[in-house]
Amino acid sequence: MNMGSLLPRRWRSKLEATRHAEAISGVLDTAPITPRQDGVVLFSMIGTAVLLPYLVAVKSLWHHLGRGRIAILDDGTLTAQDRAILAHHCGDPQIMRITDVKLGEFPAGGTWERLLTILDNRAGEYWIQLDSDTVTIGPVPEIADAIGRNRSFLFLGGSDAEVGPLPLDEFRQRFYPAGPAEGHVQARIESRLDTIDPGRGWKYARGCSGFAGFAATGNGRPLASAFLTEMKRIIGEEDVTIWGTEQVTSNFHLSNEAEPVVLPYARYMNYWNEAWGDDTRFIHFVGTHRHDNGAYIAASCDAIERLKG
Repeated sequence: MNMGSLLPRRWRSKLEATRHAEAISGVLDTAPITPRQDGVVLFSMIGTAVLLPYLVAVKSLWHHLGRGRIAILDDGTLTAQDRAILAHHCGDPQIMRITDVKLGEFPAGGTWERLLTILDNRAGEYWIQLDSDTVTIGPVPEIADAIGRNRSFLFLGGSDAEVGPLPLDEFRQRFYPAGPAEGHVQARIESRLDTIDPGRGWKYARGCSGFAGFAATGNGRPLASAFLTEMKRIIGEEDVTIWGTEQVTSNFHLSNEAEPVVLPYARYMNYWNEAWGDDTRFIHFVGTHRHDNGAYIAASCDAIERLKG
């Protein structure tokens, strides 16, 4: 028996994260990113606990995309040493403080500050939101094409969402044929989207905010604000602070932009303890199965070897 499996999950997670960091420490021996002022921003919200996984995430994406400068939202835990490492490896990136994000009517926490930073700064640059638990393992032509055409892109939650953005009533009928659902806040919201006035002409796709492309436009917070009002009506004002409401808002925002690119799920996928295909290019190691079967370490170490090559 694996005695580690008897530990409480929070202890196992910390132990697994420590083992992961040790296994990928070779990322510190890879060449620094040489940022480009080309209108593309690779943006992440990080803290000291995910410094090494973040370097794998951002370096592997930059390696295959070959574009952009780096911007970081400090969750409040980055140390002076962390900042020195980031300065060296990411070409002296722009680092913003989470406490400087003006929330206004929006909730605090739950990655809302991350989304608001993007919406407030995207007017003149193409912003790509990148989670630290991701690894790019191959060329990403769909991302390059989306940037080239200045179209936002949607990273999907699953293959069932490849249909792309749908009118709200069609989305509810397709994904929640039994009607309103309870449980996770995302299901609660999504299963009630058809209660929004169809005259608004809004659409929705079930995406994942772990990876998202926001085209360079002048659109800031107004659309997110209008949707926040609807979410308060649907689930109650207090519950819009629950983790997951930012992801729904990100999905909604991208679904209602001009011709968003829907990334093919076979190439851009979430890891659910299942093997990926030969054509997979990008993997998001979601929390539930992040460290299962050593897949995250294997993908990260392979990416590090490519960076060294």
